Amino acid sequence: MIVVACPGQGSQTPGFLAPWLELDGVADELAAYSEAAEVDLIAHGTESDADTIRDTRIAQPLIVAASLVAAGQLTLRARRPDGVAGHSVGELAALVGAEVLAAVDAMRLVGVRGRAMADAAAQTATGMSAVLGGDPEQVLGLLADLELTPANYNVAGQIVAAGALPALAALAESAPRGVRVMPLQVAGAFHTSYMASAVDTLRTAVAEVTPSDASIPLWSNRDGATVTSGQDALDRIVTQVSSPVRWDLCMESFTTAGIAGFIEVAPAGALVGLAKRGLRGVPNVAVKTPDDLDAAVELLNGAAA
Repeated sequence: MIVVACPGQGSQTPGFLAPWLELDGVADELAAYSEAAEVDLIAHGTESDADTIRDTRIAQPLIVAASLVAAGQLTLRARRPDGVAGHSVGELAALVGAEVLAAVDAMRLVGVRGRAMADAAAQTATGMSAVLGGDPEQVLGLLADLELTPANYNVAGQIVAAGALPALAALAESAPRGVRVMPLQVAGAFHTSYMASAVDTLRTAVAEVTPSDASIPLWSNRDGATVTSGQDALDRIVTQVSSPVRWDLCMESFTTAGIAGFIEVAPAGALVGLAKRGLRGVPNVAVKTPDDLDAAVELLNGAAA
């Protein structure tokens, strides 16, 4: 089984869309996605600096669009993957891969999601920090004491804490020996109760979409379960905005399903890094640019053979 994964916010870098625009048809594809998301993806993906594309309104559509472009190019060259998953906002790209949503619908929803989450984040000064190492129960106890939320469970030994900025500063100061706290360059406490208003906004937008049932296994960030119902998948996308991302459970499910290869589509790197720790021994490919497509094709078609 070969799984294709779509990354989440923070994986974007300045100019990362430029090499994809050299491929036939990609400029037109991105123009359509830009209109749907109400974001100039070509300009931001080629010209904007790091601070500009860190803006949630821009970052989320950029990331999903890049995943759709890379996955589409992979489909032109190789067989379909055996399953798909996405980390946080990457779940919208994964829904396209599983044929739950049309690409333009996913881009419209990610535009709504990004704007709503940015608006929610602007209401209170909050943030997120990666907590690396330490005993998980001790770390979770410390977060509870500081009224912080474990927003992402990425892999064993890596939890992302979210909440008020003073509490995050206190976390860094009081971290137990052997624990490293790294502030993340994000605009708010995503996947927490601070995003309640964004949930309501996205739910209204999702109600206008008619999904199809998943055509291949689709793993959910909520609990690592495979989701078949298109409506269930959309409902999970909505509640995910204020709920923790359980990527650790997704990787456990990949293992149970017999994963034999892991491909992360653009803007790739972060999930392959987690896979090297959580899926030891499983071949992986990070499709960062079109130059990486051949290795991904080899992994997909080789497994088919």
